[in-house]
Amino acid sequence: MTGAPPTVVAVLAGVLGLCVGSFVNVVAHRVPRGESVMRPPSACPDCRTLIRARHNVPVLGWLVLRGRCYDCGLAISARYPVVEAATGALFALAGWRFADRPLLLAAYLVFAGIAVALTLIDLDVHRLPNVIVLPTYPVLGVLLAVGLGGHGLVRAGIGAVVLFGFFFAVAMVAPRSMGFGDVKLAGVVGGMTAALSWGAFLVGAIGAFFLGAVAGVLLMANRRADRKTAVPFGPFMLLAAWASILGASGIGQVYLDRIGA
Repeated sequence: MTGAPPTVVAVLAGVLGLCVGSFVNVVAHRVPRGESVMRPPSACPDCRTLIRARHNVPVLGWLVLRGRCYDCGLAISARYPVVEAATGALFALAGWRFADRPLLLAAYLVFAGIAVALTLIDLDVHRLPNVIVLPTYPVLGVLLAVGLGGHGLVRAGIGAVVLFGFFFAVAMVAPRSMGFGDVKLAGVVGGMTAALSWGAFLVGAIGAFFLGAVAGVLLMANRRADRKTAVPFGPFMLLAAWASILGASGIGQVYLDRIGA
């Protein structure tokens, strides 16, 4: 896609994201249960009929079926097309952002798919599985090395170590406030944001706590949670990371410029 207009790259990335979103739905459902994401093929949980290829088209398949199994009429959750559409949108935004750097785009598309999967799993079971988080380090490390090289890669490594270390310290001091899955994810977030700039790193790091605090206040105000309620932190980390990647890094850079960093 080298030299292609940003709009073309965004559209192609978005289409890829729709397909990846369909797979992410499978990952989010099966990985927490320790099941294979490859076998068996997707089937209706009620009548056990395999999903036909023409009904497995992202978003459109659900719309054509009107949200019900073709064979038994069981309602199909709207979560499936929403996740597919959201993944497609995130891929499209990443495509637009990195249209002029296709090798770097590959790293952020992989990170996008992983981010959606981990967000869903953490919301569902309050867990960030090692089977997804740990392989992310070498995979994204190699992709960043190819897409960045040199100074940017060093900065990504420093960012990963610093944010991992900070979250580890928080988890040791206040173990009830943070799970070790968040600590392991912090290294990924730190690396992927610092790879772009220290401003992006700062927004990704601080933004997670800001978003988490706002969500906590809103939940308590609506009496849906109290001070002892466990709220998954991974989604806030990933949301803040992607906000910084897609443009909010400027906020952090302004602050760094003001303090002369």
